[in-house]
Amino acid sequence: MGPKLMATVLTGLTLCTFVIASSQITDADIVCDVCIIGGGSAGTYTAINLQKQGLSVVVVEKQDRLGGHTETYTDPFTGAHDDIGVVVWHNITVATEYFAHFNISLAPVLTTLNFSYLDFSTGKPVPGFVPPNPSAALKAYTEQLEKYPYIREGYYLPDPVPSDLLLPFGDFVQKYNLGGIVLQIAWLICEGAGDILQHPTLYIAKLFGLDTIKSMETAFVTTARGDNSLLYEAALAELGSNVLLNSTVISTDRISDPDYASITVSTPSGQQLIKAKTIVLAIPPELDNLAGWDLSDQEIGLFVEFTNSAYYTCLINNTGISPNQDFTNIGNNRLYNLPRLPATYTITQSTIPGLFDVKYASTTNLSTAQVQANILADLENLKDAGEINGTSLAPNFVIFKSHTPFLLTVPTHAIQGGFYKLLYALQGQRKTFYTGAAWQTEDSSLIWRFTRNLLPSIVKATVDATLEE
Repeated sequence: MGPKLMATVLTGLTLCTFVIASSQITDADIVCDVCIIGGGSAGTYTAINLQKQGLSVVVVEKQDRLGGHTETYTDPFTGAHDDIGVVVWHNITVATEYFAHFNISLAPVLTTLNFSYLDFSTGKPVPGFVPPNPSAALKAYTEQLEKYPYIREGYYLPDPVPSDLLLPFGDFVQKYNLGGIVLQIAWLICEGAGDILQHPTLYIAKLFGLDTIKSMETAFVTTARGDNSLLYEAALAELGSNVLLNSTVISTDRISDPDYASITVSTPSGQQLIKAKTIVLAIPPELDNLAGWDLSDQEIGLFVEFTNSAYYTCLINNTGISPNQDFTNIGNNRLYNLPRLPATYTITQSTIPGLFDVKYASTTNLSTAQVQANILADLENLKDAGEINGTSLAPNFVIFKSHTPFLLTVPTHAIQGGFYKLLYALQGQRKTFYTGAAWQTEDSSLIWRFTRNLLPSIVKATVDATLEE
């Protein structure tokens, strides 16, 4: 492409084509309306929907696939699938319309688990432990959440922030007598959230919010074929060469050229310069992820506040566990029987016979070797206690994935001081918009809803930039 760029943009209901002159564009550059950094849940949704609206997009994704936390293992012998990352979605319009766009059928999730509750550190049952009935506590918790409808769509907080949302969740639980749901929250929704009792209640209220409670009462949905990666395979096929896989950002310059942001990217075929009217950052905004970016002092000051928990998932064979047997880790002499982190949360039968799904969490990042060694130690404890039979073969990790960083949080004093108002004020600055879990919560369906609400601003900024040339 030469020094003139043909850009098609959506203005109202009319597609208009402009001829853009820029002496800074060369034939070797990729020129687009919007460059999206990250091809996970937020980035892929953004790319598909901007392209539907007539904007040209380029997605830069560091992995060899789209989908982020959505990962599916396919058994090489049977062709059967097991989702080891994102398992379910909410049955809400933004999700059903997204799947319908690709003609992917959804089905309600019907799961029956046969849990044995054991202390994995010993492999033995906890004396006297009986899973609490969560009904009364869930009702009381729901009543509290209904006071804060504005957090469903993001971190849209009033000033001052309600004091209950700032309480450590453990204090919130005690204040409203919610102990009956703590294990349910930890097992079902917040496995990767770290020490849930220490987080400000705001973060748990978003992870285990009203949408999740409604989906528990009705039904979550998943793909009818039991392969959630179908969504991202279809998206990749639609986006085609506009996706740069196995690629990372080396540097950015968002201010030198009034018309374009420059993004230098490392790709499998070498360095590539992308010129974009607008950038959408759809990766966790931690400083470690943003090396080479021309960050403003304001961006640095906000992003440095983030810390994260760590979450790992895997499939393992040769466990000696009987078919259809599932284990949950219970902490002995621990508040609400929560296990001490880092810890394996659950070991459950996958959809593939002989393979067991393991969820592991930590408050800090751990190496693959550390996590795997700890999981194997737990299995050995279960074997020594006689809970599993063991086999002549050593357990083997068929697939292991880290979903770290997980659940970005900031300290209570930052929330109280207006952190999220300042964070959201970054939208549109330096030709950049932001989406993803840090701006909503660790929930794909709700990230899509947040992104859908952001799209008009992205489109307007991109179109306005073209009209101003």
